[in-house]
Amino acid sequence: MLDWTDRHERFFLRLLSRRAWLYTEMLTTGAVIHGNRDLLLGFSETEHPLALQLGGSDPEAMARCAGIGADYGYDEININVGCPSDRVLSGQFGACLMAQPGLVAECVAAMKTEVDVPVTVKSRIGIDHDDSYETLERFVSTVAGAGCTTFIMHARKAWLQGLSPKENRDVPPLQYDRVFRIKQAFPELEIIINGGITALTQARELLSHVDGVMLGRKIYHDPWLMTQVDQLFYGAEQPGITREQVVRQFIAYMQDCLERGVKLSSMTRHILGLYQGQPGARIWRRHLSENAHKKGAGVEVVVAALDRVREVQETVRENMTMEPDHDCKSV
Repeated sequence: MLDWTDRHERFFLRLLSRRAWLYTEMLTTGAVIHGNRDLLLGFSETEHPLALQLGGSDPEAMARCAGIGADYGYDEININVGCPSDRVLSGQFGACLMAQPGLVAECVAAMKTEVDVPVTVKSRIGIDHDDSYETLERFVSTVAGAGCTTFIMHARKAWLQGLSPKENRDVPPLQYDRVFRIKQAFPELEIIINGGITALTQARELLSHVDGVMLGRKIYHDPWLMTQVDQLFYGAEQPGITREQVVRQFIAYMQDCLERGVKLSSMTRHILGLYQGQPGARIWRRHLSENAHKKGAGVEVVVAALDRVREVQETVRENMTMEPDHDCKSV
């Protein structure tokens, strides 16, 4: 999720779930090799377990970046073979690589020689008109032959010409059965399904067919769902926390980042959905959106948003308190 799952978002999500695996946004090999590594790859130790997602197609460069990621302490290195944006198509990585399973296999093999952590692949189920089940099975077989044992599959094909990245998330129909068939054909592999999953109950049902479930945008827009993950999927106790307590913890993190020059809006954009479906959600979003970007904005903006939400919720509770109906007879 380019520009979404940065370190601020991941720190926030880790306040909601201790067990769920988190993934970075896709980073290109060029950025990792030539860019500011501490800025791109740095993360808080609280973010573990954490996977680094790489975009690239040169086996040597992919191996080098995998080694860099492992040295930074990532728990998994993931190759993105599913992103359909124009940016990745022109750079010869992402979903277009599904047409070159041999090259993906070379990348996997080269990366595994550099790192001891798992090397995994995130893909679509096909691209353009090359989207038969047989083609997908051949892709998985070839890449698995190089040592990849975990595949994360977005259960839609990608149209590399004619559809925008946004349309590619919705227009191609979901085909969960394709992913289920891959699991049946390769029972020894770990198959994780992605795409169109909007509820944790749905995710649990999918686990009767595959080994894992990945959620992206649903969690981003309704992050409080993460508080149920540890209990539903890992058998751990559900954290007894409130949204306000989470915000208070995140405020301490934001204050530290502000002192290091990070803009407040770079962090608050990730928490706009925290009160999704709750009284005060609109006021929360509006106050942060209208004030966090202002010059010199600090955590007092978030504190003020909390105060406004609390006022709304107290009013709702008062309105729900009803006087007893004295005309009712006891039975």
